[in-house]
Amino acid sequence: VQLQASGGGLVQPGDSLRLSCLASVFTLDDYAIGWFRQAPGKEREGVSCLFSHNGRTYYADSVKGRFTISSARDTMYLQMNSLEPEDTAEYFCATGSRLVDRCNEAAYEYWGQGTLVTVSS
Repeated sequence: VQLQASGGGLVQPGDSLRLSCLASVFTLDDYAIGWFRQAPGKEREGVSCLFSHNGRTYYADSVKGRFTISSARDTMYLQMNSLEPEDTAEYFCATGSRLVDRCNEAAYEYWGQGTLVTVSS
């Protein structure tokens, strides 16, 4: 599976962005999907994941109520609202097998290149 992320940019605090990730598959319905991010000097962390086997979602505490993960056929999205400077990071999309039920990077097999999100006034 090849993944291509896009949608990052420079925004001000309080703004919104939607990240997209196009997959080289007919549908993402058979995969766990996830968005991860890595801020400068920090480890990569799971931001949000969608588990296809039961439809449940995971959100990191820091983004709950502000970010929404979704997918439509071959594309996954991360809608990011009320962005904060602390959201500044490189964001990565990833897919794992249908059985994956955790938002841990070790569980995700395929990764896209990062897209940079910078939140600054």
